[in-house]
Amino acid sequence: MSLLAIVSVVAGIVIVLWGADKFTDGAGSLALRMNIPPIVVGLTVVAFGTSAPELFISLLSALNGTSGMAIGNVVGSNIFNTLLIVGVSAAVAPIAIARGTVRKDIPFGLGASLLFVALCLDGDVSRVDGILLLAAFFLFMVYTLCLAKKDVADAGDTMAVKASMGKSILWVVLGLAMLVLGSQIFVKGATLIAQMLGVSDAVIGLTIVAGGTSLPELATSVVSARKGQSALAIGNVIGSNVFNVLMILGLTATISPLATAGITWVDYVLFVVSLALLWGMSYTRYRVSRWEGWLLVALFVSYIVWLIWNV
Repeated sequence: MSLLAIVSVVAGIVIVLWGADKFTDGAGSLALRMNIPPIVVGLTVVAFGTSAPELFISLLSALNGTSGMAIGNVVGSNIFNTLLIVGVSAAVAPIAIARGTVRKDIPFGLGASLLFVALCLDGDVSRVDGILLLAAFFLFMVYTLCLAKKDVADAGDTMAVKASMGKSILWVVLGLAMLVLGSQIFVKGATLIAQMLGVSDAVIGLTIVAGGTSLPELATSVVSARKGQSALAIGNVIGSNVFNVLMILGLTATISPLATAGITWVDYVLFVVSLALLWGMSYTRYRVSRWEGWLLVALFVSYIVWLIWNV
């Protein structure tokens, strides 16, 4: 395997994650300087920042003609989020799931997942499908913002810190530049690895790409679980799933229609079942126990073994 391809993948991930972090800092600071409410910053700027790696890599993959990697990235990231991130967090320490996450975010995420699978039945995600996903995302954001305004405890106050106007603009511009550059480097490296190994772009998207772009959420959630503050982190993970399906795939398909070649029914089923399983675990007691966490991890490991076995 080419050392250059491996270096490109690693370097691409590092650059993309750094760019997302700087973009979020700069955009959040600008928003607060413009007197935009912190909760709005949290639900828009921060949400975009945490999903920016998936967004830019999916866009670049689609534009480069590797749409299987774009869809695999989102499907794999959501499976990674739901099974491995929540599973490992719960295995470290039982995690509480906020009522809002159980009653709103998870059901909406499940509905978004089912909608996406239905749109894939004809073998592609067209521009019309992309616009439909974006419309659903818009409705989700309006509903979420309306609920947030009623929430007395404003969790967004600590999400961004005001910096000087010049520094904020610098971070936004530099962050976006690094997102684009890192995504290009990563996609080229991952595509080269897929060609050398003789596997599809979709499989690379489901594994390497999905895991790389979801590492920050994994680290954050595990640390939060150890500190007993996992409810917000898990809520953000589930919210990221919704953003991935509706916003990322919606925008990507609107710009460049996506072919679903390489994504199997096993991927689609686990994509939906993983979220349904988490919903069932958290619905009654609003928590996920250690043994349930290990069950989610075991299911994820089994899925990865299945993918490797069928390469």
